[in-house]
Amino acid sequence: MSRVMEPLIVGRVIGEVVDNFTPSVKMDITYNSDKRVANGHELRPSVITARPRVDIGGEDMRAAYTLVMTDPDAPSPSDPYLREHLHWMVTDIPGTTDASFGKELYSYEAPKRPVVGIHRYVFILFKQRGRQTVSPPASRDLFNTRTFSEVNGLGLPVAAVYFNAQRETAARKR
Repeated sequence: MSRVMEPLIVGRVIGEVVDNFTPSVKMDITYNSDKRVANGHELRPSVITARPRVDIGGEDMRAAYTLVMTDPDAPSPSDPYLREHLHWMVTDIPGTTDASFGKELYSYEAPKRPVVGIHRYVFILFKQRGRQTVSPPASRDLFNTRTFSEVNGLGLPVAAVYFNAQRETAARKR
C-alpha cells in the first residue's frame, strides 16, 4: 500500500468518496499562505474562511484539470444524509498553474462551523479530456463525486487530499 494512499484509505475518502486510484499529479493546498492541507490533519474553521491557494502540477499547461471540494459528512458524521455537500468547483485549470487560472463553476463556500462532530473536507483533482468539457451539477447538496466524474467522462482522480475540522470551543480559540 502506497504511503500517499494510506491516509486516504484510513480516512475513508477512498471508499466513501472516490474509488482507489493512483496519484499522478502533484497538488498543494494552502490556506492563509501558511496552513498547508495534509491528509487527516485538523484545521480550525477560523483558518478556512477564505478559499485556499491550490497549486497544480501536471505535465504541461495544455492539460486541463477539474478541482472539486466536498464535505462527505454533511450535515453530521453520524447522519450524513446530504452526503456529499459541494463546497467548491473549478474547471479548466491549466497544468503547472493554480486554481485561480481556472473557471469557477461553484464559488468557494467556507465550511460552516460544524455543529456536530468532526467533518472531513476533501479536495479531488481530475484530469479533463479537453477544455470546456465539464458541466456543473444541479446543486451543491447531495453531490456525488463518482457520478459527477462519470457524467463528465473524467475517470479516476489524479490527486486527492483531505483535512478535518470541528467546531471551535472558547478554550480552543485561545
